[in-house]
Amino acid sequence: MLGEALKKGHEVLKNGGEAMDAAVAAVTVMEDCPLFNSGKGAVFNVDGKIELETSLMVSKPPASHPAMPTSRRGTSVTLITHARNPSHLARALYLAPELAPHPMLSGANAEAIGANLGVPMVDPSYFWTEPRWREHRRGLGLPEEPVQYPDVPDSDSTCATEVGSVVDEKWTPLDLMPTGTVGAVALDVRGCIAAVTSTGGRTNKLVGRVGDTPVMGCGFWAEEWKHESGLLKRTWDRLRGKPQVEGVGISGTGDGDYYIRQAAASNIARRMQYLREPLGEAAQHVIDDLFADGGMGGVIAVDREGNVALPLNCNGMYRGVIRPDGVPLTAIFFDEGLTELEG
Repeated sequence: MLGEALKKGHEVLKNGGEAMDAAVAAVTVMEDCPLFNSGKGAVFNVDGKIELETSLMVSKPPASHPAMPTSRRGTSVTLITHARNPSHLARALYLAPELAPHPMLSGANAEAIGANLGVPMVDPSYFWTEPRWREHRRGLGLPEEPVQYPDVPDSDSTCATEVGSVVDEKWTPLDLMPTGTVGAVALDVRGCIAAVTSTGGRTNKLVGRVGDTPVMGCGFWAEEWKHESGLLKRTWDRLRGKPQVEGVGISGTGDGDYYIRQAAASNIARRMQYLREPLGEAAQHVIDDLFADGGMGGVIAVDREGNVALPLNCNGMYRGVIRPDGVPLTAIFFDEGLTELEG
């Protein structure tokens, strides 16, 4: 499934598409797969309900929308209960500044705007899956039975069919390392970087809890900047082949409360900009700082030169990269290098 997500994103990029659309395409695959904690298969809060979160950010406005204000680089949404693919909602709201001028929205009104923009909505029962329900009940010390959506619609409805088809499936969620938030970061031929993130949050979170995924600078970030320096320094950098403009896109997964406290994603960019650290070094520093404070997780990040960083401070993180050659490379465990998918 991870390989399919990588290929979907690559398909957009190889045809000259926008980084934003490539990242959304990759995340959509994972939102549709019940193995991940996003979209269908998301975790439940303490009340047995699903509240989804998502975000999209670009390093600069997409070329396909030249009228987009340069200051508008992202949109995030939280407390989602009906959008089939939260990432589609984030994209639709980002591209509609006249309807959604704010960088962050929540709940029913955000979904109402999205529905008017053509974003598909579903009954909340669509997101229900048996393994997540059992996980929710176990976490609260409650009996796992009965194994069914609390308010199952009539048996001949579309959503009931979706739920019924999942009840018989036996599978293990993939969010054991560390929490299952899904994300994608893409770099297109125009030098634009996009980061898209989507999650169901933490199992048995409090109702209304907002994690790092929709908080700009914490669970996601994308930007570009010019280095301010004198003529001599600029000339020397140019002779050494150092770029005058740098950029980065970041998507995180893990213990979101710690990502918020440390503004983890934007800290990577600040280390690159002000300390002139390369992407890998900057990302590793931030992940190490999270661990020292008690937060576990990892990030995926891409800079404007196409360098990739995938640091983590836990046992494993499902991660992958696909470059212009179209070969998806993936890894799971902490000490595992990226390898080509078989088949």
